[in-house]
Amino acid sequence: MPKMPKRNAFYAQSGGVTAVINASACGVIETARRHRDRIGKLYAGRNGILGALDEDLIDTSKESARTIAGLRHTPGGAFGSARYKLKGLDENRAEYTRLIDVFRAHDIGYFFYNGGGDSADTCLKVSQLGERLGYPIVAIHVPKTVDNDLPITDTCPGFGSVAKYIATSTREAALDVRSMSRTSTKVFILEVMGRHAGWIAAAAGLAGEKAGEAPHIILFPEVPFHQDAFLKRVSECVRKYDYCVVVVSEGARYADGRFLADAGTSDAFGHKQLGGVAPVLATMVRDQLKLKYHYAIADYLQRSARHIASGVDVEQAYAVGKAAVELALRGQNSVMPAIIRKSDRPYRWSIGTAPLDQVANHEKMMPRSYISRDGFGITPAARRYLAPLIQGEDYPPYRDGLPAYVTLKGVAVKKKLPRRR
Repeated sequence: MPKMPKRNAFYAQSGGVTAVINASACGVIETARRHRDRIGKLYAGRNGILGALDEDLIDTSKESARTIAGLRHTPGGAFGSARYKLKGLDENRAEYTRLIDVFRAHDIGYFFYNGGGDSADTCLKVSQLGERLGYPIVAIHVPKTVDNDLPITDTCPGFGSVAKYIATSTREAALDVRSMSRTSTKVFILEVMGRHAGWIAAAAGLAGEKAGEAPHIILFPEVPFHQDAFLKRVSECVRKYDYCVVVVSEGARYADGRFLADAGTSDAFGHKQLGGVAPVLATMVRDQLKLKYHYAIADYLQRSARHIASGVDVEQAYAVGKAAVELALRGQNSVMPAIIRKSDRPYRWSIGTAPLDQVANHEKMMPRSYISRDGFGITPAARRYLAPLIQGEDYPPYRDGLPAYVTLKGVAVKKKLPRRR
């Protein structure tokens, strides 16, 4: 294979961040630095893909090796992320052309885009348009999503840590509720992320290992919600155990497809904005069963909880970032590093590749075999899949009793183009 000319690289973070997305950034940057003979500077987009469109680039070479290494244990999106969907090539060719113009101006030949399904689609389109415009660019998607809904890869970096946080929180909250159930709260409802796929809700099922242990009810987007069946099960649990713990995915919906918590608006990707399903369920419990309740919405806490990240998740997040650069240098294009499971016990995995046209615009739902027959719990098969992903602890360093996270200098690259309109 002929040696490719030395080019600069561009990295950006997309969509909702995770506890380990910066570990992937660390993997990309450290690996690029080890290949200075092939990759010149690595620029990062400030606020995701907007950084490329606005030519607002961060020069990562200005960051020390120690700071870059510290990204591995720092949550959030160190370079800034964005929910910004690039439309199709035919609908909005100007934006893609702008990307190529910025890449050309800064001699960028490698595009590493760290995100979920929508960013996989963007990555694919950038590669395709670069060829058409006579500016070939190597585009590699770096997988990330707490929703765990990307196809082909065994799991998505970000999910294992959310799963660990939710399973831990469910177990701890259940002990609290159980201890007070005789005279206080009878029903506790925990709302977790998951618009279309119930992977995060399923992870809560790991909290209970014996019959009767919480969670007593899990509500998945994949299983249509029926109010009467739900309330009947709540009543049965309270009667049998003196309390009931419910974990519900934000995307729980009725049989006709309506979300229980449809707020009537949409986000930048055209997804329905959800207004909180936990209070909807709590109102049902109050009005129909007259039981005392509490609810909690995990929201950003679940995806930012780096202090209790899964060791496996951190390792995999770094590995896909590292592999993205190595794939690019081997001449691969329009692909995504994928985690391949080799065995459950012990959990063994390796890194493979997935073509972006088989990743973009595809969602991996919970298999029905992972959901109990009554629709309210997980099966042994789900437990075998989920349990390895939450293994191991990778605590960040602490200072004065709090996690010590890094902050980047974020030195801007000098602009060369007029502002975009």
